[in-house]
Amino acid sequence: MKIPPIVTYTVLRLLAFLVPLAIMWFFFPIMRELWWLTAIFAALIGMSLSILFLRKPLSGASAGIHERREARGVGRQNVAAQDADAEDAVLDSTNDETAAPRES
Repeated sequence: MKIPPIVTYTVLRLLAFLVPLAIMWFFFPIMRELWWLTAIFAALIGMSLSILFLRKPLSGASAGIHERREARGVGRQNVAAQDADAEDAVLDSTNDETAAPRES
């Protein structure tokens, strides 16, 4: 069974955050006292690592999301086209009524 790219990307992003967090927490005692600063640094390091090294998993995850949205979008486009046709019919009928001269 193949693991979906979005799951792979999510796990790698979590590891990019948790590994620096654990390293700072266990090897730098001052970071235990300033836990909020440790979390900020770990987030910045994780973001930097993901930008540098996780381009391929990000591309795969983005492509998978795009394919799923396109597959769902086909049905929605048909409904939207039907709605647009109905609105056009209503507007045409009101335009026809206002264009006809009224007799007094």
